[in-house]
Amino acid sequence: MAGRSAAVAQQTHAVLQLGRPFGSPESAAMTDHLAEQEQRAQADLLRDIFGNPFRSAPFSRSWCSGTAVAIAERMYECRDFSAMPILADALQEAGCDGTDVLNHCRGSGPHARGCWVVDLVLGKK
Repeated sequence: MAGRSAAVAQQTHAVLQLGRPFGSPESAAMTDHLAEQEQRAQADLLRDIFGNPFRSAPFSRSWCSGTAVAIAERMYECRDFSAMPILADALQEAGCDGTDVLNHCRGSGPHARGCWVVDLVLGKK
């Protein structure tokens, strides 16, 4: 998420450097584009934290093997979620067949502290 927000900030800075007045069609189009990017980034982060609000994903504590918990703890403590696909593998090896859970872990993210899957593995509410 931070990378995407930084990219939006850089693009905004680039628009300002162009020296075009904010009322010009070019600046209006760029402003709309940046607003859409920011909305998408925020929506992606909300989906990471809350999951699908219209359908809860089944989750069993029996999938929380020692390996899965250790991976989730490490990601949570370090705020480095690059091991999400490895967490998916550990959950699957422990018997997880929940496509929502596995697809979320293997998805491109963004993933952040508060990720609904990591919180379920760690028993957080």
